[in-house]
Amino acid sequence: MRPVALALAAMIVCSTAQARPAPAPGDRYVALGSSYAAGPGLGPVDDGAPARCGHGAASYPRQLAAKLRLKLTDASCSGSTTEHILGPWNEIAPQIEAVTADTRLVTVTTGGNDVGFVTNLGAAACATMPEAARPPQCPRPRAVSEADWHGVEQRMVRIAAEVHARAPRAQLVFVDYVTIVGPSGGCAALPGDAYALASSRAQGRRLALITARVARRNRALLFRASALTQGHGPCEADPWSMGIAPGKPDGGVPLHPGPKAHGAIAEGLARLLARHG
Repeated sequence: MRPVALALAAMIVCSTAQARPAPAPGDRYVALGSSYAAGPGLGPVDDGAPARCGHGAASYPRQLAAKLRLKLTDASCSGSTTEHILGPWNEIAPQIEAVTADTRLVTVTTGGNDVGFVTNLGAAACATMPEAARPPQCPRPRAVSEADWHGVEQRMVRIAAEVHARAPRAQLVFVDYVTIVGPSGGCAALPGDAYALASSRAQGRRLALITARVARRNRALLFRASALTQGHGPCEADPWSMGIAPGKPDGGVPLHPGPKAHGAIAEGLARLLARHG
């Protein structure tokens, strides 16, 4: 992890707003977001959350809570969108309701499912798989409009406003998505035609830009997981994320960050909070 630590200064960005005191041991920490926060496939967790949320024992929220000795409430859920943070999702209450006045830290990783980030990666991979390995029906890629992107950003702004209103003393940190598609394109672990993979790469970059803009304008810190994981996609020599095949047991699910990525994010977040507390 040492090379990661040396590079963190270039990958972490603080908003221009005054940072709140760093959370102290025993403080309450709430994690919001989608599967890239929940950590599906990273070891079983029995925390009362619905099984479909896919909470993993090695997720970055759990590793960060252990490092800083915080009391974690993990409201993240695999498959969730920004709308599910702000409102109910079938039997699941709005994630934002976990944020209360005694909360001292909130992390948010969201937006990918709003624009079909993983769905489009899966569709690209499925379409170019050998016929013998291809499932009976490939997922259909999702077309994303400018209105969709605008909606994601506006809801992320609302999430920030809700956090500040519900927990005025909490430090809010937006954590963007890890980089899956590298500059070299696809490989056996991440198949897909050049156009589809380039589109997914562009989606990831736009998500990162939106997340950064929301953090900068809404009194939040930003952690660039996208920058931290550059060079560690499924097609790279040292992959931190899964390709189309799942990892070894407790190693992650396809097209998601694995234990190395979550560990590096937790380490980076701890350093960020120490620097800006």
